[in-house]
Amino acid sequence: MNDPRQPMVPEKIVYFRRELPPLSETIEGEHVIEADSPHVPLSAHPDEVWTQCSDSLTAEVVRRIEQEVRRQGGSCAHVVDEEVEPHHDYTTSTMWLRGRYTYVLYRH
Repeated sequence: MNDPRQPMVPEKIVYFRRELPPLSETIEGEHVIEADSPHVPLSAHPDEVWTQCSDSLTAEVVRRIEQEVRRQGGSCAHVVDEEVEPHHDYTTSTMWLRGRYTYVLYRH
């Protein structure tokens, strides 16, 4: 029984790579979602650009997969494949990452 004095800890919804969802879950199907990171100036150091874009892209992917899990009535998702590519726009001197993530949707 939960102690009402303890704050509720949200359950994890998105699992990446080797993280496994609970064994009690049932597979509902495989889905794909795409997302972009924010655009950053090309003048930044390449390592800084990659780190900044990668972190933002991961946060956006988690947000969108959580949204899809709720919309489809699931309980969690396991990202099983990801393809991340850099993109450039030389007219605006910006760079960003575009990711395509394949995930498995689970239900209780």
